Amino acid sequence: MRTCAICLNTMKPGHGHAIFTAECSHSFHFHCITSNVKHGNQICPVCRAKWKEIPFQSVASNLPHGVSRINSVGWPQDDAWMTVLRRLPSSHMDASRQIASLFHAPEPAIYDDDEVLEQQPEIREKSTPIADAADNDCTGTLEVKTYPEVSAVPRSSFHNNFAVLIHLKAPHISDRQNGSRNHTILPRISQNSRASVDLVTVLDVSGSMAGTKLALLKRAMSFVVQNLGPSDRLSVIAFSSTARRLFPLRRMTEIGRQQALQSVNSLISNGGTNIAEGLRKGAKVLIDRKWKNPVGSIILLSDGQDTYTINSPGGNHPRPDYQSLLPISIHRNNGASLQIPVHAFGFGADHDASSMHSISENSGGTFSFIEAESVIQDAFAQCIGGLLSVVVQELQIKIECVHPSLQLGLIKAGSYPTSMTADARMGSISVGDLYAEEERDFLATVNVPVDASRTETSLLKVRCIYRDPITKEMMTPEEANEVTIQRPETTRQVVVSTEVDRQRNRLHAAEAMAEARAAAENGNLAGAVCVLESCRKALSETVSAQSGDRLCAALCAELKEMQERMANRRVYEESGRAYVLSGLSSHSWQRATARGDSTDSTSRVQSYQTPSMVDMVTRSQTMVMGNAPRQRNLQPAQSFPARGQPR
Repeated sequence: MRTCAICLNTMKPGHGHAIFTAECSHSFHFHCITSNVKHGNQICPVCRAKWKEIPFQSVASNLPHGVSRINSVGWPQDDAWMTVLRRLPSSHMDASRQIASLFHAPEPAIYDDDEVLEQQPEIREKSTPIADAADNDCTGTLEVKTYPEVSAVPRSSFHNNFAVLIHLKAPHISDRQNGSRNHTILPRISQNSRASVDLVTVLDVSGSMAGTKLALLKRAMSFVVQNLGPSDRLSVIAFSSTARRLFPLRRMTEIGRQQALQSVNSLISNGGTNIAEGLRKGAKVLIDRKWKNPVGSIILLSDGQDTYTINSPGGNHPRPDYQSLLPISIHRNNGASLQIPVHAFGFGADHDASSMHSISENSGGTFSFIEAESVIQDAFAQCIGGLLSVVVQELQIKIECVHPSLQLGLIKAGSYPTSMTADARMGSISVGDLYAEEERDFLATVNVPVDASRTETSLLKVRCIYRDPITKEMMTPEEANEVTIQRPETTRQVVVSTEVDRQRNRLHAAEAMAEARAAAENGNLAGAVCVLESCRKALSETVSAQSGDRLCAALCAELKEMQERMANRRVYEESGRAYVLSGLSSHSWQRATARGDSTDSTSRVQSYQTPSMVDMVTRSQTMVMGNAPRQRNLQPAQSFPARGQPR
């Protein structure tokens, strides 16, 4: 039985729907194809043939631009979310026509037409206590804990590369309200308890997005729109061969949401893939804006490879210059004054994972691999669940040596920038934003000197400074967190901290993934598999693995999954590369990404999900779809056991 390639519903004569058969022999519902043509598309959505004759638009089919005819596979007509797109109030139809006209209207040279915000509080400096290592119930301020590798070193011994773990946990959002606009039973984060967001979505609408992909993207975007608050602002950039801004940064009030839904629903797919132009306009929206919400971010989605900047005719680069896709203005390594992370989503099997990972890494964002196309909404939900819960900004960790003979060795912080003074007595880590209850773990190494005259040696002082995004106050600790170890004459048995060991395992696994990826890119898949297998065996013999640590088990499961996705060149090209790069992104930033089943409750892969992310993913998965809940492709990740007592 045939289906309409636009709405994906069955085409059956005699059921109240006229059927249009084009000159290329492909058939569609008449009202679907006339809507398509009305928006300027005169190319077959299936075979891309250019039509000489187009369907006549009858009065019955001459509906306003914003009215949706999307009813994708398995979505009943009473799907509450698609109804939002289909049944927009008539009072907003003029706005719909205005938005539709933006497709052809000239754009301003400067994007300073963003909607005004409410008055922002002044920036102030403030000293506030930050939880010390013994405080396990910290909820209002940043929690800082330190763990030395071992609690005691003989006073006559020199300990080389002694590791100290610095553990951070962001405060939770306590102000949560029952009920929500979306008629679910989940608690909703109050707008007053979190930082407001300026979000720009840069969406691929090239020809390869036709049909199911575009329908799923529209549906995912409707979820994003419905879950932004009235103080959050959204702008949408659509790109194919060129890019266009559908509307400026607009507050997601009731009217703003309706207008956003209408513009998203008017998207059509056509043309090539110009990622660089889409990002240029997306960055321009945030750079040119007159007003600024505390959190600014870009979500990029693409299902293909850039054919204009990377692989354009005349390009003679021996290796692709992926950095050229990202505007210099938001490149974190080029001294950009404004930090705008790009959270990139590779959609399906044909996207360019290397370019998407490069874009996200160089901007400070994450890269997610949407392997099953139907998971796009859940992947977006996980991302905005984090963005809508930022509680810490501009976080800096300062590390200072205490003992006069001590020097810092290495600071292992993944992708986070680190610095060290010339005398190696002080170091710092630039962490940036943290989501509510998000955790970070960093390892610093020192060489513990002989200290024959003391029973205790002070190694390091750790202090943090950050901005509260709500009050704009700079929060500094009253006292630093000091790391000390005992110095007995002798020690009978050295007990290695499980906390330090498990983080060493995480870093070791991430290094193995990077090494395996490099080998695979050089054509040595067998070598890549050996690297992963060797790491997996080494992890299984560590202290934390022997104690049944779940993080270690998760890392081993992830390494095994990567081995399977490097079985041969075809598998690696189709999914292995994207899976590995998404894993590297997740571990280097210690932030959740969507990839395979990494957020499935039955998966053993560590995902870094926060409670706010879990809530938003659950909200996405439990949307009422007619009489049956939608199949759950992503599930909340299980939490790891509580941490041991710090030293």
